[in-house]
Amino acid sequence: MFKTGSKAFQLLVKRNLLFYLFTNVFFNTVVPYFSFKNTATVYLFEGEYCFARFLLPMALLLPFIITFDILKKTSVLYASGRAGPALPEKVTRYPFMFKAAGVNGGFTLAASLMVMLVLHFNLPEGYGFNGTSLAVFLGCFAGLLSVVFTGAALLALRKAGAFGQVPAQ
Repeated sequence: MFKTGSKAFQLLVKRNLLFYLFTNVFFNTVVPYFSFKNTATVYLFEGEYCFARFLLPMALLLPFIITFDILKKTSVLYASGRAGPALPEKVTRYPFMFKAAGVNGGFTLAASLMVMLVLHFNLPEGYGFNGTSLAVFLGCFAGLLSVVFTGAALLALRKAGAFGQVPAQ
C-alpha cells in the first residue's frame, strides 16, 4: 500500500504514520488514565468521567483529522512538484478531502457507538470496568485507528485515480 508514488511521497507517509501512531497511543492512554477519578470502576455511559466521553469524540475526530491531513499534505507535496506529476484536480479540492474524511469519521463513530450500546444493553446494570484497562484499550484503539486511516486516505487517493489506473478487482 505504501509503495505507490515517489520516494518523497513514501517518506511523507512513513513519517506521518509514525508520528500519528506514537502520539495517539501515548496521549490517548495517558489522558484518560489521569482523568478517571476512580480507576477501579469506570462505566460506559454513566458518571462525569465515563468511557464514552473519551472514546466517541476520538472515534469521530481521529479518523477525520488523519484522513484530511494525509490528503492535504499529499496534495501540497505533489503540487510542489517534488513527488512527480500533479494529482488530478478533483483530488486536490477540499470537497473531496472533507467527504473522504467525513465518511471515515462518521463510519468509525457509528461502529464504536454500536459496539458500546450492545455492551451497555447486554451487561448487568451497574457493571463497571477497570479504568487502567480502558485507558490502555483507548491507546491501542487510537494506534489502530492511526494506521487504518492513514491507509484509508491512500486508498481514497488511489480510487480517485491519483496514482494512475485502479486495477480491476
